[in-house]
Amino acid sequence: MSTPDKQLAAALGRIPSGLYVLTVRRGDLETGMLASWVQQCSFTPPCVTVAIQRGREISGMLAIDSIFCLNVLEEGQTDMIAHFGRGFALEDDPFQGLDVQRDRPQGAILDEALAYLECKVVTRFPAGDHDLFLAEVTAGTMLGEGQPMVHIRKNGLHY
Repeated sequence: MSTPDKQLAAALGRIPSGLYVLTVRRGDLETGMLASWVQQCSFTPPCVTVAIQRGREISGMLAIDSIFCLNVLEEGQTDMIAHFGRGFALEDDPFQGLDVQRDRPQGAILDEALAYLECKVVTRFPAGDHDLFLAEVTAGTMLGEGQPMVHIRKNGLHY
C-alpha cells in the first residue's frame, strides 16, 4: 500500500463507532451478529442505520418490515466481542451459554447489554460492499448504568 493509501486507511479508521449485537428471529430461526456500523439518523420518528457486509446470511432475515433487536454493548464487554465476532451460521445457536431473553419476537435481548433497541426495517440500500438498512426504532430500554463501548480501528479499510 502506498503512503497516501496508508494515510487514508489510518484517517478513515479514526471514525469512532459503537459495538452492538444485532439479533433477529424469524419463526424458529434466531441468530445474532456483532455490528459496529450503526448510527442514529432521525429524531422523528427515531431511526437508525445499520450497515451489514453483503452476503452475510443474516441479511436475508432483514426484509422490509422485519423486526430486530440492537443490544448496546457496555465498555469492557470484550467477551461479547469475542463471542459474536467469530460469526455464526444460521443453523448455529449463537446464544448458547449466554443469559438472554429469547421470548421476544424481534430477537434475543442480552441480559448483560447496557441497553437494547427494538427496530423495524424501513428500507435497504446497496452501499459499496455493504447493505445499509434504515430502521425505525419502536422501543428501547436501559438495562444498566455505564458507558457504551466505542471502537476505533487502526485501518479504515477493514474490520
